[in-house]
Amino acid sequence: MKGRKGVSDPFDPFGLEESAATAVQENNNDPYAEDVQTDTAVMKCPSCGANMIYEAESGMLCCEHCGTRQEIAADGSEEQAFEKLLAEDNGWAGESHVFLCRNCGAREVLDKNEIAKECPFCGTTNIVQSEELPGLRPNAVVPFRISNEAAASGVRKWINKRIFSPGKFRRSAKPEKIKAVYMPSFTFDSRTESYYTAKLGKYYYVTRYRNGRSVNERRIRYFYVSGVHNSAFDDVLVQASEAIDRKSLNKLEPFDTENSREYKQEYLSGFTATQNTKSGPQCWEEAKEIIGARLQSEILSKYTYDEIAFFNVKTQYFDMTYKYVLIPVYVGHCNWRAKLYNFFVNGFNGKVYGKAPISPLKVGALTVVIIGALVGLYFLFRWMNG
Repeated sequence: MKGRKGVSDPFDPFGLEESAATAVQENNNDPYAEDVQTDTAVMKCPSCGANMIYEAESGMLCCEHCGTRQEIAADGSEEQAFEKLLAEDNGWAGESHVFLCRNCGAREVLDKNEIAKECPFCGTTNIVQSEELPGLRPNAVVPFRISNEAAASGVRKWINKRIFSPGKFRRSAKPEKIKAVYMPSFTFDSRTESYYTAKLGKYYYVTRYRNGRSVNERRIRYFYVSGVHNSAFDDVLVQASEAIDRKSLNKLEPFDTENSREYKQEYLSGFTATQNTKSGPQCWEEAKEIIGARLQSEILSKYTYDEIAFFNVKTQYFDMTYKYVLIPVYVGHCNWRAKLYNFFVNGFNGKVYGKAPISPLKVGALTVVIIGALVGLYFLFRWMNG
């Protein structure tokens, strides 16, 4: 995490109370603004002149025609000044375009030289080019490191473990059709100082006599705590697209965003990305929720308690920075009885997560077996005891 000076109001570091028009006007003179390259040249093979695409296994550009490989000149990514979150321009429009799926509504961002033929989320071919601008240009990327074949193999193993799924579903799932998709996300760094008060309860027991028998009754002894807690957070990840739900993405973590690379157009060659549907300010608000939950856990870990009567905390944020990063996810799907089931693979480490239907017959059969076993054990116990 690279430190920067704190903003004037640490409780509202974003200045969300300012109007959007004022923010845009100020951004015209933003000292952090940078010139965005809009080079749309195709990456040509130096040997045969054919187009080159990014190869996940080697992390290099590869010519599908002659196999020539070429390094991508990209340094490590850098943290961005927090003030730039309000300077959202469409700097990605010069080198990419958007395709819309009319079936599920997914919006894909592709290199200017690519055309969407099939939606990676639902498989429909009802794809049209959208007139929308692609959105923010990323400044960082976690490149794919797992090949399509390796990801498909991982999905097959995951499907084979779904023993309660219908057999026809397991046979109909086609992991070889998974698509490599970059998901837009923000990572936030911040140093925090929290002032907290809480009322906690600790159980204790007293003995009472009822009808000549002793009974232990549980009581609660409350106590108050307060103090100041300092902490620091690095690369708090918030996805900027709603194409994949938060739970699924959390199950795929980690994505090694600390070692992300500087974004280059070459990483998108032969790949696709989803369009961001949430702004930087929206993602920062989500990041504060994640930080808040972690802070509560850190603070309460100092005390021994059984119940929380109330917990109040007010947090100041300092030295905030961010990265707008593309993270690698393989997306696959299977339709089963008019319902869509998605499965996902972390394109960096191969971790798999998804949802699959449950067979009522298999669950019912297992329930019968368990009940039968319990009944058998009951009669066996009675027989052994005469």
